[in-house]
Amino acid sequence: MKTSTGFAGGGATAEHVALMRASVGPSVQVKASGGVRDLDTVLALHELGATRFGTSATAVILEGAAARAAGDRRGSAPTRPSDTVVARTDGASY
Repeated sequence: MKTSTGFAGGGATAEHVALMRASVGPSVQVKASGGVRDLDTVLALHELGATRFGTSATAVILEGAAARAAGDRRGSAPTRPSDTVVARTDGASY
C-alpha cells in the first residue's frame, strides 16, 4: 500500500502512515512516498509502520546514516515527519 505518487503535492505524513498501518494486516507492506528527504524522517515513518520508502534524496539519507553511524548527529536535519514525504524518480523502492 502506497501513500502517494509524490507528484501531486502533499505526500506521506505521519498520520497517513499510522492510519495505513492500522488498517492493513501484518503481511501488507506500507510504502511512504512523496517528500521524505532526510534520515530522521525515514526513521520516524518507519517507527510508525512504513516498511518501504520512495525517495529522490537517497544520497542525502545515506550520508545522514553514515554520519550517524560515525557518531555525528549533524548527519540529519531536524524535520517534522508530518510535513514530509518520500518519492523515488525511478519508481524503485527499498
